Amino acid sequence: MSIARKLDVVIFGATGFTGKYTILEGVKILAGLRWGVAGRSRPKLEATLAEIGQKAGQDLSQTPIVLAELDNERSLVQMASECRVVVNCCGPYRLYGEPVLKACLEAGTHHVDVSGEPQFLEGMQLKYHEQAKEKGVYLISACGFDSIPADMGTVFLEQQFGEGVVNSVESYISSKVTGRRELGGIHYGTWASAVHAIANMREVGQIRRELFRTKLPEVEPKLKERPALHKSSGGKWSLPFMGADRSCVMRTQRFFYETEGKRPLQMRAYISFSGLVEVFAISFIGAIFWLLVKTTTGQNLLLNHPRLFSLGLVSHEGPSDEAAKNTHFAMHFEGRGWEEKLASPEEKYPYPPNKVIRTKVTGTNPGYGATCVALLLSARTILQEADKMPGSGGFLTPGAAFAKTNLIPELCKNGFTFEVVSKAKL
Repeated sequence: MSIARKLDVVIFGATGFTGKYTILEGVKILAGLRWGVAGRSRPKLEATLAEIGQKAGQDLSQTPIVLAELDNERSLVQMASECRVVVNCCGPYRLYGEPVLKACLEAGTHHVDVSGEPQFLEGMQLKYHEQAKEKGVYLISACGFDSIPADMGTVFLEQQFGEGVVNSVESYISSKVTGRRELGGIHYGTWASAVHAIANMREVGQIRRELFRTKLPEVEPKLKERPALHKSSGGKWSLPFMGADRSCVMRTQRFFYETEGKRPLQMRAYISFSGLVEVFAISFIGAIFWLLVKTTTGQNLLLNHPRLFSLGLVSHEGPSDEAAKNTHFAMHFEGRGWEEKLASPEEKYPYPPNKVIRTKVTGTNPGYGATCVALLLSARTILQEADKMPGSGGFLTPGAAFAKTNLIPELCKNGFTFEVVSKAKL
């Protein structure tokens, strides 16, 4: 869908923590495009542009400003009408995401965000996918750390596997900090999103029953979930990863099955730690979190006292620039499958998988820097490679939207690495 607008991109929620990082990365990634910022307060937006301009060593004072408020539907539609893609940095998306999506649909404007909340992701797909297809609009969520590394990493693994078929993928995410560790490295917005998402997890089952009325074909051998605490193939203690990665990857697989007849792979996601002390500390925080998040009173305690209940990991300030630059992530994948391809995705192999591939995605500052890079590159890809994207629009995962584009090479030019570690016959 070709849209003639004043601007190519508008960054909404630009004065927030993620919004500021997005502007900083946008100075480079959006160079050559017409972009602006949006929010409810012109003085705050001007102050943010001055602050980020100083960091970037560039005068941003002439950057277009659009005024829009979440509780003013007309202002949101006007904002969306002035650009081709809205980059939505205003979370938690469960609370604030839908009005922006609706405005983009009304204005015929594409939309990307960094939501990692399964209820929002799947609920909005249920409500708006068909409308977005009819209007030729791409609504693409989870374009940040949840879940570009996992979703595009799985796409990459399948691309590198060769002519055969991948049956199962396991992912292990880990991070490390070089230099001095700081407390408060998780921003409050991330914590608040997790509180709202987990507090309302019971909604996901009903949403999925309505969204996925047709079952995927049974694939074998089944990928069994590993014990709650186990060692990865790299020897690190690991736990199940509770984020949106698996949800996102499986929605991508369903999309490929329904649109291309591709045999869907199975996926499990885990998180690895440096040692048992870290595992027990995170497990303790998690146990308190799960206990409190079940009640309204507990949720208010978590939201009002994040530093206390996270043992200092969460703050309203977020990580310092130095701490962010010193934080690195790696996501390791192991895919198993067959060298040979069957005629139909419903057919079953008479013998076990005979090929394994191991791949890796790495980057820096996963929660904010890498997230904003991936978010902006997603927006840029819509503008520049819509002809390589599926259909004419829809509410899509990154993997479904960008599998046939150059998003992975562009990510690799901007701080990410996607690499094959090994391939072997089993």
